[in-house]
Amino acid sequence: MPQLDGPAAEVIATILLIAVLVFAVVRPRGLPEAVAAVPAAALLIAFGVISPVEAWTQVVDIAPTIAFLGGVLMLAQLAQAEGVFAAAGQLMATQARGRPRRLLVMVFVVASLTTAVLSLDATVVLLTPVVFATASRLGARPKPHVYATTHLANSASLLLPVSNLTNLLAMSAVGLSFVHFAGLMAAPWLVAIVVEFLVFRWYFGTDLSVVAAPRATAEAPPKPVFALAVLGLTLVGFVVSSPLHLEPFWAALAGVVVLAAKRLITRAQPVRSELAELGTAANGWFLAFVLGLAIVVQAVVDHGAADVMRTLLPAQADLAGLLVIAIIAAVLANVVNNLPAVLVLLPLVAPLGPVAALAVLIGVNVGPNLTYVGSLATLLWRRIMADHDHDAEIAEFTKLGLLTVPVSLVLSTIALWASALLMGV
Repeated sequence: MPQLDGPAAEVIATILLIAVLVFAVVRPRGLPEAVAAVPAAALLIAFGVISPVEAWTQVVDIAPTIAFLGGVLMLAQLAQAEGVFAAAGQLMATQARGRPRRLLVMVFVVASLTTAVLSLDATVVLLTPVVFATASRLGARPKPHVYATTHLANSASLLLPVSNLTNLLAMSAVGLSFVHFAGLMAAPWLVAIVVEFLVFRWYFGTDLSVVAAPRATAEAPPKPVFALAVLGLTLVGFVVSSPLHLEPFWAALAGVVVLAAKRLITRAQPVRSELAELGTAANGWFLAFVLGLAIVVQAVVDHGAADVMRTLLPAQADLAGLLVIAIIAAVLANVVNNLPAVLVLLPLVAPLGPVAALAVLIGVNVGPNLTYVGSLATLLWRRIMADHDHDAEIAEFTKLGLLTVPVSLVLSTIALWASALLMGV
């Protein structure tokens, strides 16, 4: 098949990428994002913009990451079914003691840990409704607390490779172990969370000072001891998988198998229903979207985008260089979404070392809090807000982002630089 090159290939690849991203944002008639991404990838192969061999290489390279993402999504669904999130809601309500400010503290703690261990999707999809319900039980205004879930779904996803798909892509690209990744990102993660909390306490001061009479609550749910133990052991599996040269997918799969087996043995619900819920949780449409998008982005990179970005990126990963990388990544995430941004930037900064790749993550994970289109998780959060009859106003979302994102970007990047010096990376 003849290869198409030059301006024509660049234009076709760019148009198709824009079309895929617009479709993902709008999702006409609620159609999955893959409905646009997969045909776009097929068209690029058919037109010769990207060769079948190169497209297949992209699929093979990203397949382990995609499999792991599916495993984590199923794990989060099983955790919800076992009552982990209901227990989290009870914990937040109990520790808040009827005070909205204390509830905000608990939401930050629970959302940060949920994002770190079960990924940002679990925080947005499973924890946000629980936070709505908890705020209602306490008679508190929900806005500060549910805005916290979307901000922390992004910024608190810096800690572990499993926290965000972007992190998995970066770890795979630069070859960091699970422990080294977490060690380098612990300080930036804490800094981002602290900045978010301080801004939220100030910005939502009026909402946090208003307390209504708490509503009657139902009996506390049983503690999901078994599920928490399995999640803990699964996290240990993530840690030990790197030195054993195993894909982290196998640890996630083990956790899924154990929790699913427990539910089947105890007959929590019919086998067919259990398997159907797991299949839905794995979100095959989204996984197909990521595969298609990877091929489309590779075509754009091959035909001009890489050359443009190389003129903007620094030549070395000193503090100034890391700041430039993080800022460029944040801007690109808010223009084309964080997933395409990380796919474009990682191959270009990888020669500068693993710390440069982690600076990209600060940009694409913290940066999306500035606009709705920065990450797919934020778009999904907006739909959940609408389901609860709450309008997430773009002006307020952007204002809050302007107050948190620039400070978090700079301070988190400085923390990364300092961590790298201390660890000798």
